[in-house]
Amino acid sequence: MSVAKTGAPQIVRKKMKFGDEEIAVAYRPAARHQPLGTAAAAALAKGQLPSYCVNGWGDWPPLNPRTYEIGNGIICDQDVMIPMRDGTKTYCDIYRPANQRDIPVVIAWSPFGKRPCADSDIEWQTLGTPYGSYSKHCKFEGPDPEYWCHKGYAIANYDPRGIGNSEGDMYIWSSQEGRDGYDLIEFLARLEWCNGRIGMAGNSALAMAQWRIAAEQPPHLACIAPWEGTAEIYREFVNMGGFTESGFNPFLVNELVGKGLVEDHYQMTKDYPLMNAYWEDKIPDFKKIEVPAYILVGWNHFHNRGSSNGFRQISSKQKWLRTHRDFEWPDQYQRENIDDLNRFFDRYLKGIRNGWESTPRVRLAVMDAYDFDFETARAEKEFPLARTEYRKLYVDAAARAMSENPVARESKIHYDAKKGKATFDITFDKETELTGYMKLHLWMEADGNDDMDLFVAIQKLDAKGKWLPTLVLGKPHPGTPGKLRVSLRETDHEKSTEFQPWYPYNNPQKLKPGEIVPIDIEIWPSSRIWHPGEQLRVEVMGHYERIDWFEPFDWDTNNKGNHVIHSGGKYDSYLLVPYIPTKYVAGDYVYR
Repeated sequence: MSVAKTGAPQIVRKKMKFGDEEIAVAYRPAARHQPLGTAAAAALAKGQLPSYCVNGWGDWPPLNPRTYEIGNGIICDQDVMIPMRDGTKTYCDIYRPANQRDIPVVIAWSPFGKRPCADSDIEWQTLGTPYGSYSKHCKFEGPDPEYWCHKGYAIANYDPRGIGNSEGDMYIWSSQEGRDGYDLIEFLARLEWCNGRIGMAGNSALAMAQWRIAAEQPPHLACIAPWEGTAEIYREFVNMGGFTESGFNPFLVNELVGKGLVEDHYQMTKDYPLMNAYWEDKIPDFKKIEVPAYILVGWNHFHNRGSSNGFRQISSKQKWLRTHRDFEWPDQYQRENIDDLNRFFDRYLKGIRNGWESTPRVRLAVMDAYDFDFETARAEKEFPLARTEYRKLYVDAAARAMSENPVARESKIHYDAKKGKATFDITFDKETELTGYMKLHLWMEADGNDDMDLFVAIQKLDAKGKWLPTLVLGKPHPGTPGKLRVSLRETDHEKSTEFQPWYPYNNPQKLKPGEIVPIDIEIWPSSRIWHPGEQLRVEVMGHYERIDWFEPFDWDTNNKGNHVIHSGGKYDSYLLVPYIPTKYVAGDYVYR
């Protein structure tokens, strides 16, 4: 183990084995425990109401093993010590209905603290959720014990190794997490009051853990409900497109609380910017997931790709997908969705034959504009849709437009690599639904640099050219995204599909002066309707744009000079779109 002696924060590098490869993994001291009430005081300092704490992770109290009643017939087994196979002691708070046996357990696993407000009068409220939506015993982004215990479930709020009072160092989103999850599940299944069926629930980090744990195939894991969970950490979270997200990731590492070290995956993007065994260890093996799964995709969140690919790739024969437009928090705590999840868990954790199997395998939200959805929960059998017709919209750089026919005349357009952008529009003369994956194929040249970092957004305009964003927590979303570092444009032809390029991210190819190269940019999936006269716009730029948003996204880019886009003739730049034909038309009546 080596320690960096200069700079802040202090970086500790531990050598770890990944197969036959030994890699120095960067760690840093975790944030330390603060006195109880610190989170509340911080909330008050920001002018927030004294009765709740907004979007924080609350308190991290000292160990206090005990069993006590929280009220309304619910007891809490606090700080239950759960040993891992290597002897590491971890801790869990288990909420369960009093005087009941034969109870299934639902796990809330994340690094955000198992006991955020349970020892204070502070009550959570996250953005987009009405006050009182869940109790102070609810783990951030997790299932609320004060609901689920009344439905005959136990909730296990768990602190993984290195978090809170749990021993060890925190190694995030990895195969180690999968093995630890296996040990937790088998421990819970042996408790005398448990019926031996364990499930998992929660969104964001709580969903991300489920992919890795389910892939370990613990015998008593009966089902999972990963609601909006990133899967491939390199491709979807820290290095989407091949260049590093440098705002949210260091923010996240700074906030994790424990007594030891926490892995610094942001630092690891600097130490190992290319795909290697370390990053591959953070890719879940979807094919090994065989249990029933209820998966949620938010079209406008960075968990989109992981959840969409997870649904497509897991081996389970009993899997369901629901999609939506808004942010994860209001969706998770909406009563209709809680009831829906209750039916899923009743079927697979209690064995109640309640007709869950009749739930459509895919329920689509087709977005329109602002907070209006053209359709919600439209029943489909699969995703991507089998009836998809992939169509090319060809770029005309001179006209800043796109058309359905190849462009004969060669032309080009350039923009400032740091601050500029290029846009290309097409007007639809009839109602058009695009649902699924898009791909942007461009011929590009770097003028004044040997690389380009590209940001792409797919947007909708009205007939007069006014931007029609979708709204997330009431704020305009910049559009369906794609990103690519052009030197990492190489694709694996065996793993790529017509609509989704797959990048190995291990063979950088810098650009020579005047070199024009073809690139394929993966656009994440979405579903949206265009009415007659409305326009689709493609934005291509070297910077990120988002208006009035709370997540601190930023990117380390290598952009200077100009980016040049070529089209027409031998430069067949185009946007591949997933056109969805109607199912039935009778006069003016259209059924989709």
